[in-house]
Amino acid sequence: LFVCWVFFSGMEKLIVCAHKRPNALCRLICFPWAGGGTCQLAHWSTLVSSSIEVLCVRLPGRETRINEPFAKDMTSMVNEVTSVLLKELQEKPFAFFGHSFGSYLSFAVALHLKEKYGLEPVHLFSSGAHAPNSDAMLSLKRLPVSDAKDEEILEYIQKIGGTPPELLHNKEIRKHVVLTVKEDFRVLQTFSFEKAETGTPLSCDITCFNGSDDIPHDVQAWQELTSGDTSFYKLPGGHFYLLEHSNEIFLTKHITRCIENAGL
Repeated sequence: LFVCWVFFSGMEKLIVCAHKRPNALCRLICFPWAGGGTCQLAHWSTLVSSSIEVLCVRLPGRETRINEPFAKDMTSMVNEVTSVLLKELQEKPFAFFGHSFGSYLSFAVALHLKEKYGLEPVHLFSSGAHAPNSDAMLSLKRLPVSDAKDEEILEYIQKIGGTPPELLHNKEIRKHVVLTVKEDFRVLQTFSFEKAETGTPLSCDITCFNGSDDIPHDVQAWQELTSGDTSFYKLPGGHFYLLEHSNEIFLTKHITRCIENAGL
């Protein structure tokens, strides 16, 4: 059983760090998918180089924050992550990894850090997501998720995978998973980004990962969001390809190499 440990007195709620590495050259901040918790990505600390410390963001309404109200919008999520992590992000280089909903949240946080504090990740890793400036993203925001029935959300969750079926057999857990996915998706639909307002907002390299059997994602538009290099990789599997051990190994090795080559 993998245990997620927390660290830093002011960060217990928001951040999980399975292995503290105070001498690490860089921190990798991981942002989970809609309805997701922290253990899967926090576990990456056992797979990356010892030069990297892995932190995973825990959002309200789940795990030890299960009794907290869900975030109302993307801005409040971004503000919480930024305010809690700011000191750590100022003291050493950092990179972001986000999957699906987490990809959009990580980009929104990166944008806010650049605009308000002049801080930027050394690398942004996006997984299972459209570019925030793509037409596909606009279509995503128009989906009537708030009006969807629980049965429809449950069917979607079962279709894309990522949630152990045995959890969904429990009525209370199933109800909470459905609610969490619905609330995270509602937050996503409050995210507004217009590239024209900012020009090219980032200068870091961006790498996009996707599952070969997932729905096609509009990823090419990520190139318009940075003056750095943009790379694209497809790995075998569906939307939750990253939970396959062989893909985890590829992802963590590639991410380690990218960070170590960033000239820290």
